[in-house]
Amino acid sequence: MENNIRVERAKKKITQAELAKQVQVSRQTIHAIETGKFVPSTVLAMKIAQYFGIMLEELFTLEKSDFVK
Repeated sequence: MENNIRVERAKKKITQAELAKQVQVSRQTIHAIETGKFVPSTVLAMKIAQYFGIMLEELFTLEKSDFVK
């Protein structure tokens, strides 16, 4: 799964730590999501999208390898 969290953070000029505080997770969690090492729960993904004021699909997108064959 790909995400645009880093881009959205840049638009708002906030750090990983600031976003983490807003959505009640650690900075390390935000880093892991941004780098694709961790897939967030549905609730966390929705919290992040809501914080940025965008649709979930604008923040997270599936890659071809994510689809069931």
